[in-house]
Amino acid sequence: MTNRISDFLKTIKISEFSATPKYQQLESTIVDAVKHGALVKDDMLPSINELSVYVDISRDTVEKAYKILKAKGVIASIPGKGYYVATNDVKQRQKIALLLNKLSAHKKIVYDSFAKELGEDVALDLFVYNSDLSYLRTLLGNMTKIYDYYVLFPHFKEGRSQAAEVINKLIPKGKLVLLGKYIEDIDYDFPAVFENYEKDIYGALKEALPALRKYETLKLIFPDNSDYPKDIIKGFYKFCQQNNFHHLLVSNLRKEKIDVGTCYINLAEDDLVELLNKITAKDLVVGKEVGVISYNETPLKKFIWGGITTISTNFEYMGKAAAQLIQQQSKEHVEVPFYLTLRPSV
Repeated sequence: MTNRISDFLKTIKISEFSATPKYQQLESTIVDAVKHGALVKDDMLPSINELSVYVDISRDTVEKAYKILKAKGVIASIPGKGYYVATNDVKQRQKIALLLNKLSAHKKIVYDSFAKELGEDVALDLFVYNSDLSYLRTLLGNMTKIYDYYVLFPHFKEGRSQAAEVINKLIPKGKLVLLGKYIEDIDYDFPAVFENYEKDIYGALKEALPALRKYETLKLIFPDNSDYPKDIIKGFYKFCQQNNFHHLLVSNLRKEKIDVGTCYINLAEDDLVELLNKITAKDLVVGKEVGVISYNETPLKKFIWGGITTISTNFEYMGKAAAQLIQQQSKEHVEVPFYLTLRPSV
C-alpha cells in the first residue's frame, strides 16, 4: 500500500451523528480526496474487505459506495486486481449540511425539493437533532467535515433564547442558511427562507371567517413542551379577539372534552388522529356541530370525512428557494407563501 493511500485512509471519518447513509459519506470522501489530489489517477484503492475492516463499516456499505463511484466514472476496476482511480477530473462539489429538527412528511418535501434544485454536483449531508438545542450543539461541535453551507431548521423544545449564541459560536460566519423560522441576534448577514407564523395563521383564519361564524369557540391544540413557534398562539389570539370568538389553548388533547359549537385547529399529525377518534366517539357531525382545521396539507386530508380544511406552508417552495439562494450566493430573506384550503370539515 502506497504512502498516499495510507494517508488517505487516515482522513476517512464516517459520522455516526449524520442521517446521511454511510455509503454516501464514503463516496463523498473519496470524491473529495480525488478533487484535492490526495488520490490521483491510477492509484489502487483498498479492497472492499480491507476498507470495511479499516473504517469499521459493513462490506455492503463499501461495495455500494464503490458501485456509485464506478457508475460516475470516478473509479474503475480490473478483474482479479481490484479498484483504482480512473480520473483526476472531478468537479468541485459544494458540501452542504442540512440540519433538521425532526423527520416528517413535510420535511421530506423540503429535502427532496432542496436536493433536486441543487442537483447532483452537491454533496448533501443530512442531520437530525430532535429539536434539542444541546444535541445540536454537540452535533455541530463533533462534525468531521467543513461545509460550505449549514442549512438549519431552528425549532427547539427548550433553550430558544440560547439558539443565536450556539449558531454564532459553532456555524462559521457566512455559511448559515435558516429555514422555516427566523432568529434574531445572529452576528452577520445570512440568507433565510422563513414562515411568518403570527401573520400566517391570522391571515388563514381571516380568509376562513365566513365558514367559522357557525362556531362559538375556537380552540388551538398546542401541545406542552412542543417545538412549535409561540408566534402561532399570538396570531390565533389576535384573530379571535378581533372577531369576538371565545378561544382557548388545548395543551393535552387526551383530557379534552369535545364540545358542540367548537372548531379545533390542530398542529400535530398524531393529535389529528386523536381528535378525529374523539369526534367519532361522540357521533358528532364534522363541519356542522364541530369543526376541524389541520396544519400542513397532505394528500390524504382531502379524502378524510369528505375533506379536512388545512392551513399550510408551501414546503416545496421552501426547499427550492433555499437552494436558489445558495446558488445565487444571496443574503436575501424570503417569506414562504402560506395558504388556506377550505373543505367541508369547517
